[in-house]
Amino acid sequence: MPAKAAPKKSKSVLKRARQTEELTLKNRAAKNTLKTLSKNVEKEVSGKNAEAAQAALKKVISEIDKAARKNLIHRNTASRNISRLTRLVNSILPSAAA
Repeated sequence: MPAKAAPKKSKSVLKRARQTEELTLKNRAAKNTLKTLSKNVEKEVSGKNAEAAQAALKKVISEIDKAARKNLIHRNTASRNISRLTRLVNSILPSAAA
């Protein structure tokens, strides 16, 4: 009894595979950018550089919001990350009461 030949893949299956590969690379790059920007904020906070930390925070908030709009990350995850980074930056700012 001869072995069955493997079924031929349709054009749509091959196209979907290509699209998935490209999208995976874009998503991975975007997530790595978010991680890098978050680490930059943490680095500025550990260096007690308030102005640079605020500038880095502004940039990372913009990118996190953009990622949430594109459904790269969940909106609640975006909100949580922004909140944590904001609290971190606020911890090194001089208080208004002082």
